[in-house]
Amino acid sequence: MKHSYMKSMVVACLATLSFIGFNATATAATNYKVVKGDSLWKLGKRYSVTIDDIKKINNRQGDMIYIGETLAIPSKTKVLAAETTEPSTAAPANMAKPEAKPAEQETPAVSISASEKDLLARLVEAEAKGESYEGKVGVATVVLNRVDSPKFPDTVTGVIKQVVGKAYAFSPVQNGSINKPASEDSKKAVEQALTRKDRLDDSIYFYNPKTATDNWIRSRAVIKTIDHHVFAK
Repeated sequence: MKHSYMKSMVVACLATLSFIGFNATATAATNYKVVKGDSLWKLGKRYSVTIDDIKKINNRQGDMIYIGETLAIPSKTKVLAAETTEPSTAAPANMAKPEAKPAEQETPAVSISASEKDLLARLVEAEAKGESYEGKVGVATVVLNRVDSPKFPDTVTGVIKQVVGKAYAFSPVQNGSINKPASEDSKKAVEQALTRKDRLDDSIYFYNPKTATDNWIRSRAVIKTIDHHVFAK
């Protein structure tokens, strides 16, 4: 009798520990000191977390960070959850089936403000008007690649409005065509580029070989040609 009681107690304890272990969620944080050139976007990419994750753990509302300050960077582990099952009951034959939920939109790998999305979409429209959807995504990708490159400004606005010599880096900014509204295709192309699924091998240049007059740009390593644009690095 005593042996049977002890055996029951051991089984009960093991079951309890198993339940607790499978429902545990571990969340750790790393302290990071901000240096020149950092942004929430770059920190999110480096640590594979979202901007919102960083802002939440640091109780931040805005996107501004300052050189020398220390930020907590969340490092989330997988949540091990025990599956619970309930006795199934047969639904009446005349019960309506639940409607299928629409497919969720792909989550961007990086996050930029609504105003920067609009600015980027207008640049895409001006640079790739008449080009295919793939060509539009390519133009947006080059801008995002420049943001990630130490050779260029570290924001979308900074890259698009960069001045090289005595002129803007992108001709639509120089001639004012960037001020025209973007098409739906250009807006969708920006969203697609933000997923960062295809970085075009980190291309940071694009040009039309039929109209380009700069011989230096032709010396860059060609990655891909889409429609009328050559993408290079």
